[in-house]
Parts: sequence; structure tokens; C-alpha cells
Amino acid sequence: MRFVIVTGMSGAGKSSVLKMLEDIGYFCVDNLPVKLIPKLTKMFICETDSIEKLALGIDIRNLEGLSHLDKTLNEMRENGYPYEILFLDADSNVLVKRYKETRRNHPLALQGRVDKAIEAEREELQFIKKHADYIMDTSHMLVRELKQEIDKIFLENEEYQNFFITILSFGFKYGIPADCDLVFDVRFLPNPYYIPELKKKTGNDFEVYDYVMKSEQAKEFDEKLFDMIKFLVPNYITEGKNQLVIGIGCTGGKHRSVSLANALAKHMQELPYSLKVEHRDIEKDAKTKGEN
Repeated sequence: MRFVIVTGMSGAGKSSVLKMLEDIGYFCVDNLPVKLIPKLTKMFICETDSIEKLALGIDIRNLEGLSHLDKTLNEMRENGYPYEILFLDADSNVLVKRYKETRRNHPLALQGRVDKAIEAEREELQFIKKHADYIMDTSHMLVRELKQEIDKIFLENEEYQNFFITILSFGFKYGIPADCDLVFDVRFLPNPYYIPELKKKTGNDFEVYDYVMKSEQAKEFDEKLFDMIKFLVPNYITEGKNQLVIGIGCTGGKHRSVSLANALAKHMQELPYSLKVEHRDIEKDAKTKGEN
């Protein structure tokens, strides 16, 4: 039987993940008291043949029980009850925003401030995060992207690396994205904007991509950037980082930055990390000028 403990920060998506696991055949139990975990596990493993996949949701609502969780999990391993831990995390500012949007109360907030409750929760859950088999930062994940990652691990049984990379193209005239860890300026490259037949196209179109990437500057920049990312990521992982947002900007975020982001993504397919590409400003010129 495959046994998964789903835990992490409140507001990071635990309820959504349990629903996703339920959809792929897991028997899910949320907020079970810690003291009952060994009994439930023994019942399912030893006495129930019909259930092959079990997922338990454990979070800060189980506050008193969390002090016994480490000991409970060690005893389960010793008794031959294997388990996996999925830890869902998110940036504190993102969590505060989610609580404001949903108007729900944080389990530790009561009459206090949400941001203080989130930091207290992060401290309480640090021990279980260290033992997690999978860590997902959902700060910038759409629901469908989260489902893809869950399916990879628990449906397709693919090997999962606890590191998520976002390549984000943008236009400097719309501002640098606040969440970027690394920002690169590609405004030194030849600009398709001044080619009449390319002006209304984007870096997602072959003609624009080919125009940008055939320049020697673009080829060399792409190679050097990929080489640097390969060097950086293992060092980030060593320091405990679990996601990286790489911003690539040009003037309007439509031609050069999109082309370079797509080129970098092609290279990075060979790396064993979760990857997504976003083009933040690719449609903004059209909307601003009333183009279709």
C-alpha cells in the first residue's frame, strides 16, 4: 500500500491536493489526530485489502499532536509501515494575500495578525519539512500546474526533484516582476519590432524566434545563461531553496524576451527539475493599442 502524508503551510493548497489524490484513487483522511495515525495505518495495511492507496492530511490544526508526530513517524518506520511526506509551502506574502481574498481565519491567528500567525506556523512545521520526501512551493502555481506535479509523482510515478523553475519573460516598460530571483536584460539583441512583417508577431511565432536566435549575440547569451543556471541550481538546493524565478526582459515583453525564454526552456528540458515558462506581457501591446 502506498501511504502519503500531506502537510505544509495553511493556505498552500493541502485541501486541493487531497482532492486531487482522491480523484486518482487515494482514500483520503484530513486532520486526523496524530495519536490515531498508527492505529489507522495498521488497520488499512493489515486488515483492509481493498484500499491500496492512503493519504492523510496533517497540519497546524493538530497543534498539540504535532509535538508527538516525529516520534509517531519513527515508530511507524520501525514497525514496517513505510510512508512518504508531501510538504506544501508558499511565500508568506502570498499566503497573507490568499487569506485576505478568502476571508478565512488562520488556525493560529485568532484575534491576532495573520502574518505573525504564518511565521509561527512556519516555525512549528520546520521539523516535518526537513523530513519531507517532496516539497512543493505553490506560490506561483496555477491549480492545473499543481495537478500536473501531483500526477507526475503519485500517478505516473516519475522521479521528482524538489525544485521548481519558472522562466518569465516581461517588458521593462511594464516594470520588473517583483518575484524574480534573477533578471536578465536582452534589449541588446536585434529588435524584430522594427521589421514590418514581424512587428505584430511574437516570440512564440517561428519567424520572430528565428530572427532573434540567428544572431550570434543571442546564441552566445543563451549558451552562457544555460551554463550559469546549471551551476547555480545545485548550489541553491544546497542552501535550502526550492524554487527559482528567472526573469528575461526586453522593451515590451513581446519579441526578444519571449524568444530567449523559449530558447532557454528548450535547453533546460534536459535538467531534472520541474519547469514552466510564462510570458507576462506578451499581449499587453495589443490590448493597449486595441489590436486583435
